[in-house]
Amino acid sequence: MTPTRPLSLVTGASAGIGAAFARALASRGHDLVLTARRVDRLESLAGELREKHGAAVTVLPCDLADTSAPKQLTDALDARQLKVDWLINNAGYGVPGTLVDSAWEIHADSLQVLLTAPTELARRLLPGMRNRGYGRVINVASLAGFLPGTSGHTLYAATKSYLIKLSQSLMLENQAAGVNVCALCPGFTRSEFHDVTGTREKMNKLPDYMWLSAEEVVRQGIDAVERGDAVYVTGRLNRIIKAVFELMPDRLALALSAKQSSRYRNGHD
Repeated sequence: MTPTRPLSLVTGASAGIGAAFARALASRGHDLVLTARRVDRLESLAGELREKHGAAVTVLPCDLADTSAPKQLTDALDARQLKVDWLINNAGYGVPGTLVDSAWEIHADSLQVLLTAPTELARRLLPGMRNRGYGRVINVASLAGFLPGTSGHTLYAATKSYLIKLSQSLMLENQAAGVNVCALCPGFTRSEFHDVTGTREKMNKLPDYMWLSAEEVVRQGIDAVERGDAVYVTGRLNRIIKAVFELMPDRLALALSAKQSSRYRNGHD
């Protein structure tokens, strides 16, 4: 049974798609738990949601690159007797350059945030959802998870591909218990992501029709998980791109991906 006011946990909620999820869910009558590293932004967003939507908002800052963070986060929820109905695994970033351009510790942190933390949070929160007979999990993946690997941002697409497969398995395992799981796969989305990865100048050269707003990505994602879609690619153009690459021979797809990605990846040919 759907709760009167579902409680949603949003990771990476301080900006971009995460903040858009928080606003969209609050407008639908959800209470929120917001987490990210930037406390000032979380508090500002929390104040906005309380004032505009009357939402009960809890701010729990954490750095998901810390291997102990998922447990600390769920322990904090338990201590406050907060039962999460919606989990939005959104936190993430890309590491510019090739694998050997950055120290292993930098890559290890990114794997913790992009791969291990969302998996652990799902594992820790799914039992409660199953017991209550209701839950929604959205793992923010990417169109990149369907496309050939590129030179630069080496681990990003690989982790997003993992999230897609994980979401499919979790959907099969939990749907009968009233829990829907969806891998949300946006293409180019207007947010701070490309400022963080240092690719903003390159990204600005791409035509407007290739972009979606964070708000539109979120709207489509919420609709998709409610429908019971295990995987959803946002935007008609992105779905066409996915289909075209799936039909190509692997060698041609890799060559085309390498040519196109040089326009927006910081890597080496």
